[in-house]
Order: sequence, then C-alpha cells, then structure tokens
Amino acid sequence: MRKEPKPSRFQIWKLAARPHTLTASVAPVFVGYALTLRLIQQNPVLCGGIDERDTCNNNNEDDAASTALLFMTIQFAAFAGLIQISTNLHNDYADFVKGADTEKRVGQARATQKGWLTPYETCRGCVVCLMASLFIGIQYLIPSNRQCLGGSSRSSADPIMIFIVLSSLFNAVAYTGGPFPLGYIGLGNISIGYSGLGDLFVFLYFGIVATVSVPYLYVTKIACVSPLEDTTALLQLLQYPFLVSLPIGFLATNIIVVNNLRDRHTDIHAGKRTMAVRFGDTFAKMEYLLLVVGSYAFCVYSWMLETESVRWTMLLPLLSVPMSIPQLKAVAFGGKDGQMLNEHVGGAAKLQLVYCILMTAGCLIANRR
Repeated sequence: MRKEPKPSRFQIWKLAARPHTLTASVAPVFVGYALTLRLIQQNPVLCGGIDERDTCNNNNEDDAASTALLFMTIQFAAFAGLIQISTNLHNDYADFVKGADTEKRVGQARATQKGWLTPYETCRGCVVCLMASLFIGIQYLIPSNRQCLGGSSRSSADPIMIFIVLSSLFNAVAYTGGPFPLGYIGLGNISIGYSGLGDLFVFLYFGIVATVSVPYLYVTKIACVSPLEDTTALLQLLQYPFLVSLPIGFLATNIIVVNNLRDRHTDIHAGKRTMAVRFGDTFAKMEYLLLVVGSYAFCVYSWMLETESVRWTMLLPLLSVPMSIPQLKAVAFGGKDGQMLNEHVGGAAKLQLVYCILMTAGCLIANRR
C-alpha cells in the first residue's frame, strides 16, 4: 500500500488545530456582543444614562464605551479561540499516548497519530497556545483601577472572571488528561472527555461562558455593576443573554456528540467512557436530535415572549432549519456511521455558526428599531 504523503508543516499544524470546528468557541462571543448592544438599548443606565427614562445619545462617552465593547469582544474571542486550539492540541497528544488514536482510527487524521508531529511537539504547541491565552486573560486576574460610565472608578478583583480564566486553562488539558502536563502536578488520571463529561464541558464553556462573558464584562467593567455588591441587578441584566446561550450551547455540544458517536468503537478499547460509549449509539442519536430541536424551540419561545414590533427577529435562526435536515438524517436517524460521519462533525460546527450569525443579525436589527 502506498504511504500517505506528509503534508507541509503549516498544513500539519492547521490539521492539529482543527479549524473546521473553531467557530464553536468564537461565534458565540459575537452573539454576546450583539446581546450587549441589546442590553444597552434596553437599559440606558448602561450607556451613561441617569435612569431608565434617559436615552443613549451619541456622545463621547457612548463612543468610548462602544469602542471598549468591540475591543473587549475581539479580545475575549481570541482568548476563547486559543483555549479551543489548546484543547484540540492536547487532545491530539493525549488520545495518542492513551491509545485512543491508533491506525484503526476512523475519524479525521490526527497529526500525532500519523507521526507528523511527535507527542512532545504537539504538547509544546498546546503550551504555547495556553501561554498566549493566559497573556490575554491575565488582565482579568489582576485588580486594576478602571474608569466607569458616569465618571466613577472602581478597583477590585473579579472572582467570576478569575474562575473562568483559570478553569478554562485547566480544562484545556483536563479535557483529555494524560501524563503531561497533568502528571507533573499529580493529576495524570483526570480526564473530562474520558469520564463522559465532555458534553457538559462543551455546553458550559462553548455555550454559556462564550456567550455570556462579553455582556458580563461590559456590565461589570464598563458600567461597573459589581458582581458582589449588585448581584440581583447583575442577574436581571444577564438573564436574557443566559437564555440565548442555552441553544448555542446545545448546537456546540452536538459537535462532540457526532465525534463521540463516530469514535465509539475505538473509544471502548481505549477506556474512553464517552456518553456514546456509556449509553450506546441510540442515546447519542437521540441526544443530537433533542439538542437540535431544543435550539429551534428556543426561537419560537423567544418570539412568544417578545411584545415589541421587532419580535420577528427572534425567528431569524429558523432560517438555518434546512441546513439542519441533512445533518439530522445522517446523524440522528442513522443514515451514516463510522468514517462517513467525518463531514458531519464539521457540519455540526457549521450549523452552530450559521445559527449564531442569524441570532446576531436578529439582535442587531432589533437594536436599530
């Protein structure tokens, strides 16, 4: 049999980073940006107004806040993307050393499994990306004086962002675990993915955290609503962004559902107890179906709750329904299995991306009413 040609160095690292799924962590951040604009529109206090009767005018303070919001969004999107790349690289490394990625693998080629990168090269790449994400996230860990809307200032540490940054860094390697680097701190056996918690991890961090973080950062850093002193007000402001994060998390979770459904046979031999391994392929297919249906049911639910003239914008994500049908046929209704599911891992990511784009468009249109 002819030996597979080795790709270029760039292609190898691109393969290891898995760009076809990177939108899962980045797209929700921009939904969060649009939701923040909606928050500002509905709560003039967040753009410098005295009370709810004020309006958001195009003054210098508003412009500065808008610029800060956009920069904050791009910055957090970079952080989220680097965390996902770190997770992918460590997964590439750890699945190989744990024996989940062998010559019998039916999924897309993995750089370490193919011998194109040594395990330590892959792991070093993971560490570089983790350091880059820490460089971005360090600002959330160190208390600093900041100017708030209205001219006030505040200096305090944010325990919620400290937890998000540190847990994201930890989870990047804990997702698959392995002897390095977790082994160096006595946690070599910890693995989110191998224990069947991968679905929950993706839902929480690629759904809720990725979507809600930008509204949270704006409200706490720009409008200076304290998470410790103004908890009730903060929860009220973030209620809708939290609800929107649920369907986005559903569709992000489906990426890992397809991945685990495809790999369930080789995962069994490697001791990787994913949900598809624990409960079988029928469970995984039903999980995929319910998550897709739940994401679209949310649009109808939002539409029913809205009373404004622009409530139709809540239905915009339904335009992605035709895109979901071939994915459902292939995954939920048993049309494909094994290697034939490869394209549907990326297909699940594309569905979430389009859903996020339409959700973002809906929020932006509503903001221009």
